Order: sequence, then C-alpha cells, then structure tokens
Amino acid sequence: MRYEEFTIEGRNAVIEAFRSGKTIDKLFVLDGCHDGPVQTILREAKKHDTIVSFVKKDRLDNMSQTGKHQGVIAYAAAYEYALVEDILENAKNKGEDPFIILLDHIEDPHNLGAIIRTANLAGAHGIIIPKRRAVSLTATVAKASAGAINYTPVARVNNLSDTIKKLKDEGIWFVCADMDGEIMYRQNLKGPIGLVIGNEGEGVSRLVRENCDFTTSIPMKGDIDSLNASVAAGILAFEIVRQRMQ
Repeated sequence: MRYEEFTIEGRNAVIEAFRSGKTIDKLFVLDGCHDGPVQTILREAKKHDTIVSFVKKDRLDNMSQTGKHQGVIAYAAAYEYALVEDILENAKNKGEDPFIILLDHIEDPHNLGAIIRTANLAGAHGIIIPKRRAVSLTATVAKASAGAINYTPVARVNNLSDTIKKLKDEGIWFVCADMDGEIMYRQNLKGPIGLVIGNEGEGVSRLVRENCDFTTSIPMKGDIDSLNASVAAGILAFEIVRQRMQ
C-alpha cells in the first residue's frame, strides 16, 4: 500500500524527518545495507519504536516515487497520534463516562476512516489502535473520516491487551463484538465503556477477547454471517448512545 504524499525517500530526508519529531509509522531499508547513514537511521527508528522492514531492492524501486530512495523509504503518519491519557482527559473535560472504541487489527483504511467518523458522531472520546498488523493514520484514512480525524483523538499502542488491563484500573468495562455474544439489546452498555471491534476477517483475537469483561452480538437475519467492521462498529456504538440517553 502506498501513502504517496506521506512517503519520505532518501537517507538525509528520513534522518531529518525523525529528528524533526515527525511520526514515522514504517521504515523500509535495503536488506544487507549497513553503512553509517543507515545505522544512524536505524538508531533513530529504534529510539522512536518504529516498525522496520528489511526488503529487496526491487521492492524499494517499486515503492519509490522519485527513483532516488538510496535504500531507505519511510511512511509518515498523516496525523499525529494522541495518548491514551488524552482520551481519558477528553471524557473528563466533558463530564462524561469514558466511551472508547478499540480496534483489533483493522487493516482497511476506509474502514478505519469510517469508524473515526462514526466515533465522532456517537460522542466517543477516542479510538485506540495497535501499532502492528493494522492500518495507521494515512491520507486515505483521513479522507474517509470526512474531517472527524481532526476532532476525535486516535492513540496507538504496542499491546491492546495490556492497554485494556490498565484501563480496567480506571474503572472502564470492556465489551467485545463477537457473533457468539449475548444480543446487544439484552445487555447493560451504560457507564464507562470500551467497545472492542475486530479485524475484517478474523474478528477479535483470542487474547484481546479474553481480557474483555463480556461479549456482545448484533442480531442478524440474513444469509451471510458477518458485517463490515465499520458497520458493526456503527450499530454497536449507537446502541451505547441509545442506552446512555435513557
């Protein structure tokens, strides 16, 4: 996948991007290249906990927009990430129980953008995504969010299960979307809540699901067995809104 206007190519450009504080989501380095500038870039990547992939020259050539990548291409985030603490502060400032949407390995940028849009309209205080095996805040995500990305904070964490455990200490309950869960209309979804939505194909991963307090499902009558992730997030988010309004 190519996020064209946020692609940074060339050794000096990538070093300067790191040192200027720009958020680099992914770094691609020519496999076997170990000279001084590349070592400097790798040190910066380690310092900023950036995901690094060592790839063949053909891959870099295909990714390159300029033809002058010098063995290094970085993907920068289109928007800055928030901290989990910022999301809690957002709820506190509004005098509301926290309502957070957590996404377990959502890989489609249009789905993430649509969920950010839904989260904003449902009054969610923020979204949490994992750093690995998930789409980041790209230009496509920003466009699909229809501007909501400017108002709804998105935090990125190393481990979703650990984050859930820490947020439980803040008094937040976690409900996981799962086809085998209790139907959402029969559950109490009020109070401080984290809604966990799984990946488009596999759903919520086992470890994340086990760390949730309960599972919930959307009643479905059709002939296929699952909803698009962003649609499921929308239905469940607005059931939470409905219950909060009662």
